[in-house]
Amino acid sequence: MGGSRGCEHKPWIPGARPRSQALQLALTGVEAIANAVPSFRAPAARRAQRAEVALGTLLGVMLIGLSVLISRFGLQPVGGVTVLAQLADASFGHNLAFHVVQFATMVLLALSANTSFGGLPVLLKLLARNNYLPHVFGLKADRQVHRHGVLTLAAVSAALLVFSGGDTNTLVPLFAIGVFVGFTIAQTVMVIHWRAVRGSRWAAKALLNGLGALLTGVSAVVVTATKFHDGAWLIVVTLPLLVAGFESVHRAYTRIGERLGVGRVPEPPHRDRSLIVVPVSSLTRLTSEALTAAVSLGDEVHAVTVCHPDPEDREQTEALERDWALWNPSVPLVRIPSDRRTVGRPVAAYVRKMASDDPGMRITVLIPEVEPAHLWQRLLQNQRGAVVAHAVRHETDAVICRLRFRLLDGSAELPTDLDLR
Repeated sequence: MGGSRGCEHKPWIPGARPRSQALQLALTGVEAIANAVPSFRAPAARRAQRAEVALGTLLGVMLIGLSVLISRFGLQPVGGVTVLAQLADASFGHNLAFHVVQFATMVLLALSANTSFGGLPVLLKLLARNNYLPHVFGLKADRQVHRHGVLTLAAVSAALLVFSGGDTNTLVPLFAIGVFVGFTIAQTVMVIHWRAVRGSRWAAKALLNGLGALLTGVSAVVVTATKFHDGAWLIVVTLPLLVAGFESVHRAYTRIGERLGVGRVPEPPHRDRSLIVVPVSSLTRLTSEALTAAVSLGDEVHAVTVCHPDPEDREQTEALERDWALWNPSVPLVRIPSDRRTVGRPVAAYVRKMASDDPGMRITVLIPEVEPAHLWQRLLQNQRGAVVAHAVRHETDAVICRLRFRLLDGSAELPTDLDLR
């Protein structure tokens, strides 16, 4: 952002290109306002039009003024020095005013970059609302921002910076091509819109949009052709892939909507017989809470425990059965034998058997789990509930309910296994 004193003519350095901060700011502002029309207060279209007119007027005055000053001082592009830096140096000298202008330019460029973070997430929300992107892009965080759109834009921006090495001569053409293509498509669609609506003075409006589409389309072709080997090929490859991805997401949502009957009146709800399956391995307060929840939810409750063939595990299972009989919770305990030391698949096999015996029964697998008071204590858990849930989810159609039992410091700790013998 530096420059040297001078009204004198600077030598042309091969390969040096002028920095297009003004063009970048202009295109970013126009695009952001166009994308954010739904965010304006009613009447949204009229307010967005006024904002665009104000922006266009301000940018027009600035660009004409800069052009006059650049022509008056006879400035030319110089490698490593922006034209704006040369203009500020020629106008004010290399003093405090020069550094103020350079700092203001940096702030404006930062705001220009930040505009994308305000505009693109809104555009992603609109695409998600129309089923062309995952619906997660339509969700807002607690601070009323589209968090997933912001994070995605940050990741893509970081990848572009790494890919280009931070070279603006590579990044600015990519930006310009994307904006020109977007403007061309938007104005072409507006021509189609005016022809279909045929309101007052529709021909003049269609002609204006058609002229804009022609100019931006030619600009996109010229920039793409001249900058193709400097990185513009990335846009040529990326745009068709994006369109194909949008169409793929849209078809997927269409198929899901057809299977769910979206837009059609569903059958009235009815009550089916229900079975709640509760995997247990010992008698604790957690077991009692799980069975209490199970008998409150279903018509029939089965507690199941997996028994492996080794003597130690068999003794533990027999001890559990004796304690269960003494406890007598009015819920049967079913032993599931397994030749392998696994828990999830035997439970899933039991669920499949119960479903085949009574196809009309609704089966829910309620998995009791402990939620420690501190995050680091989760490392102490055996993750048995996650294993069971994974097997049941992939091998059956049963509903999975993971019951969380929260532990508070010193107030709700689980006791050791109940000794009822």
